[in-house]
Amino acid sequence: MSRIHLLSGVAVVACLAVVSTSACAQSAREFDIPPGAMRGALTAFATQSDQQIFFTSELVEGLRSPGVSGRMEPTAALDRLLQGSGLTWTQSRPGVFALQRIGLAAGEGEATEIDDVVVTGTLLRSSGDLASPVVTLDRDALDRRGFGTVAEALVTLPQNYAGSATPIVQTLNSDLGASNNVYATGVNLRGLGPASTLVLVNGRRLAGTGSRAEFTDVSALPSAAVERVDVLLDGASALYGADAIAGVVNVIMRRSFDGHETRLRASAARGGAEDLIASHLAGFSWPTGSAYLSYEHQTANGLNSADRPYTADGDLQAFGGTDRRTFYGAPGNIVAFDAATSAYVTRYAIRPNASGMAQGPADFAAGDVNLQSTALGADLLPSVERHSVYGRLSQGLGDRLELTGDIRYNHRSNELATAANAGIFTVGRANPWFVSPTGAASHTIAYSFYRDLGASRTQATSESLGVTIGVRYDLTPDWTVEGYVTGAEERADFGATNRVNSRFLAEALGNIPDDPATSFRAAVDGYFNMFGNGAANSRAVLDFIGGGYSEVHNRSRATSANILAQGPVLHLPGGDLEIALGAQARDESFETEGVLFLSAASPVRMFTPKRERSITAVFAEARIPVIGEANARPGIRALDISLATRFEEYSDFGSTTNPKIGLIWSPLEGLGVRASWGTSFRAGALPQLFDQGGVSPTFLTRADGSRALTLFLSGGNPDLAPETAETVTLGFDYRPRRGVAFSFNYFDTRFSDRIARPVNENAVAALTDPALSSFVRFISPATNPADLALIESYADRPGFSTLYPTNTYAAIVDSRWVNTGAVRIRGLDVSARHGWPLYDGVLSLDASASYVLDYETQSTPTAPVRSVAGLLGYPVELRTRSGAIWSRGAFDVGVHWSHVDGYEDRLGTRIDAWDTFDAQLNWSPVAFPGLRLTLSAENLLDETPPFYDAPSGYGFDPGQASLLGRVVSLQLTRRW
Repeated sequence: MSRIHLLSGVAVVACLAVVSTSACAQSAREFDIPPGAMRGALTAFATQSDQQIFFTSELVEGLRSPGVSGRMEPTAALDRLLQGSGLTWTQSRPGVFALQRIGLAAGEGEATEIDDVVVTGTLLRSSGDLASPVVTLDRDALDRRGFGTVAEALVTLPQNYAGSATPIVQTLNSDLGASNNVYATGVNLRGLGPASTLVLVNGRRLAGTGSRAEFTDVSALPSAAVERVDVLLDGASALYGADAIAGVVNVIMRRSFDGHETRLRASAARGGAEDLIASHLAGFSWPTGSAYLSYEHQTANGLNSADRPYTADGDLQAFGGTDRRTFYGAPGNIVAFDAATSAYVTRYAIRPNASGMAQGPADFAAGDVNLQSTALGADLLPSVERHSVYGRLSQGLGDRLELTGDIRYNHRSNELATAANAGIFTVGRANPWFVSPTGAASHTIAYSFYRDLGASRTQATSESLGVTIGVRYDLTPDWTVEGYVTGAEERADFGATNRVNSRFLAEALGNIPDDPATSFRAAVDGYFNMFGNGAANSRAVLDFIGGGYSEVHNRSRATSANILAQGPVLHLPGGDLEIALGAQARDESFETEGVLFLSAASPVRMFTPKRERSITAVFAEARIPVIGEANARPGIRALDISLATRFEEYSDFGSTTNPKIGLIWSPLEGLGVRASWGTSFRAGALPQLFDQGGVSPTFLTRADGSRALTLFLSGGNPDLAPETAETVTLGFDYRPRRGVAFSFNYFDTRFSDRIARPVNENAVAALTDPALSSFVRFISPATNPADLALIESYADRPGFSTLYPTNTYAAIVDSRWVNTGAVRIRGLDVSARHGWPLYDGVLSLDASASYVLDYETQSTPTAPVRSVAGLLGYPVELRTRSGAIWSRGAFDVGVHWSHVDGYEDRLGTRIDAWDTFDAQLNWSPVAFPGLRLTLSAENLLDETPPFYDAPSGYGFDPGQASLLGRVVSLQLTRRW
C-alpha cells in the first residue's frame, strides 16, 4: 500500500473527529450485554466489568434481564441489568458485589459465586482468588493504551521478552528460535522462549505458526472482538497440558454483541511504517441466543534500514562502535585464502576507472579494501496486508442446554527487501573481462550483487483457520458438564526471489561450459563482469544469474475433543468442596515441502513426510475451603487449598503426570496471601524431532581475531527427550476499601532437559565461547584429507553453497536441537494502583515492574552454570511501566513511563537503559453517543534506542528497544 494512501487514512480519521463536541462524565467501562437470561447477563457483567459477583442459582432462576449497552460505571450497569427483577445488590468492598432480593436484610440468605465466569488459572467456574498470579488486560485497558492490536499490547508487558518471535527480530536475524519465517508475533514470558508460553483462545489451543509450528501467533485475531486477555504468570501443565511452562496467555473473545461497532485507526512513525487498521463488528441477540461477526483489515508500509542512521550502512564508528562493513562489495576485492589462519585476506581493492570497469593493473589498489554492509538496502520491518475474521454463535435450548460455535480466520501477507547475495568467487582468463594486477591466470574475488541486482525480495504468507463447536448442560443447579470439539490449521508459505543461482553464475563467469539445457550462451549473451562497479553487466546476464529462488510451504494442524464436569461434592465448615473432572483427546500434525533453485541447473524439490502425534489426557482439580466465613477466626478469615493433576499419554513420548498445589490464605480483610507449586512438561515440536538436516556457510571470528569460514549444521533430533520444569510462586494481593491496592509475586522456575539450540544463543561467538566448545569442531581440509572428505560429505545437504571452495572451511558448528543441561530463573513482579478525586475528575495512578533476581543457564549437563540476567539475548534485570490517567467529563488523559534497565553485550560493554513516555487522549463526545476518539503517542519524546555495537551492523538491540521512535496514532470508534 502506498504511503500517500495510508496518510489519507489519517486525514479521514481527523475529518471524522472534528464533527464532535465536548461532553460530560464518562469514567468507567463499555458494556455490551444483550437482553436474555439473568444468569447469562450477570456472567457478561462480571467479565466486562472485571468485578466479582455472588448469588445463588435459585435467586436468578427464571429471571430475565433487559441488558445494557454503553459506557458507564459498573454500579450503573448493574442497576440496569437488575431493573424489574426484584433484586438488588450490596458491595462488601470495591469490586465485590452480592445479590439479594429487595427488602432482604443484609446477610440473610446464602450467596455463592457466579458459576458462569471463565477464570484463567482454574478449571472451576468460580471467581475467588487464585493461587497463581494473573494479569488482566480488559477491553477498556486495551483501548486506553492506544495500540492497534492485542499483539502490540502483549509485547510491552514487563514480564514479556520481545527478543524472540517478533517481526523485527526476524528481519535482523537476531531471533534465537530462527523459525518465524512468516513474521508472526508470539509471547515469550520470562524470556524462556515462545514455545514455553501456551496461548489459548477462549481456553482452547490454536495451530502453531512459524517454520516449526512451536508457538502461537497472537497477531492473527481481530482486536475488536477481544473482550480481555488474561496472562497467567505461572506454570500450568496440570490444568492445560504441555507447553504451559512459563505461563499461559488466554485471549477471551466477546460472548455477545448487539448492534454495530466501527473502528478506524491510522498511525505513522518518522520515515515510514505507516499503519492503517479498519474493522467492523456486527451482532444481534434474541431471547435464547446471540450471534456476531467481526472483520479487521490492516495494511502497513515497511521501514528500510536506510531510514535510521544507526542501521543505514553498517559503519557504526560515528556512534562509538565498530565499522561492521565487510570485504563483499561492488566494486569487489581480490582476496586470498591463508592456509595458516584458514581465513581470507584482502590483497587488492578493485578500483574501476571512468568506464566503470577495471581494465589494467592501474585499476587496483594493493593492500586496500572496498567495504560494504552485507545488509545494505534491507528492510527492518515488512509491509503487511492482513485480513482477520472472528464469529460466534450461541443458542440456548431450554433452561439447561446451551450450544456455542465460533470460527477464526486470518490471512496475512508480508513483503520486504532482504540482504543481497554476496560471496567469494574464482574468475579466470576464460572470462573476457578478466584482468589481473599481477599477471596471474585467475583471481578469487569477494563480491556483492547489491548494485547489480538490488536487494533480494522475500514474500511470506500465513493463513489460519479454527472452528470450535461446544455444548454446555446444567445437570443440576450446581453441577455442569460441558464439552467441545475444535480444529485449527495454519498454512505458512515463505519464499525469496532475486537470488543468485551459483550454477548459472559459474556459467556466466566462464568457469564451466554453457549448459545446452538453458537458452543462455555466454559468448552471445555476455559474460558476467566481476571487475566492474556494479553497473557493468547487461540485463540479459543479470536476468540469467538472478533467477534463483526458494520456496517453503508449511502446514500444521491441531484437533481436540474435550469434556469437563464440575460442581460441589461436599459441604465443609468453610464452604463447598468443588471439583472438576475432565478428559481430552488431541492430535497434532506438521508437514513441509519446498523448492530450491539456487545452485543447480533445475529446481530441487524438498519434502519432509507428514509427522503426527496423538495425545490423550485425563485431569482433575479440587478447591477445598478449609476456613470460610462460617468458621473464620482471628488471623484466618479464609483458607483454601487447590489441588490439580493431569495425566497425558503421548503416542511418541510416553506418559507424563503433572501435579499442582495451591494455597490461598486471607489473614484480614483486603489481604490475600497465595502460594503454588507445580510441574510442567513440553514435548519437542514435531519439526524439532524430524526437521530435514541442512547446512549453511558463514564467517565467524576466531580467538586470534581472524574470520574463519564455518559450516553450520541444522536439523531435527529424533532422540530429543521432553523438557520438564518445576515452578514455585509466592505472593500476596492487598485490596483495601480505600488506599493503594498492591500486588507482589515471587517466582522460581527450573528447567531440566530444556530443548534448545545452545549455539544460537551466541552464534557470532561460537568459535570463542568456551561454553559452546562441545558443539564446535575445528578442521583444516586444505591440509587434512579426512577433513576435506568430511566437508564434501555435506555437499548434497540443502543449503550447501558452491560459492566457497571446500578446502577453505575452518570449522563445523553443530546447531541442531539438543536437550541442554538446565535453566533456572527467579524474580519478582510488583504492581500497585490508586485513585482519588481531583479537580472535579478522578486521578488514577498505576505501576508495574518485573525484576529478575537471577537467570542461570547450562548448555550441557557437564558445562558450567552461567548467570545471564542482564545479558544481551536475555531479559534485563528490571522492566517497569508506571503512569497516571485523569478523567473528567468527556475526556481522559494518560501519561505512562516505561523503563528498560541497562545491560551488557557479550563482550561486557554496557548498553544504556531506555526510558520512554507514552501519552493518550480519549474523548467521548456526548453530542454523538457511541463515538470515541483516541489520540496516542508512543515514545512521546522520540527517544533513540540505546546504542549496541551489533556484529550485524545494526546499532540497536530489537529485543529491548524499538527503532520506530515517536509513533502517533489516531483511532475513531463508533457504535451504531
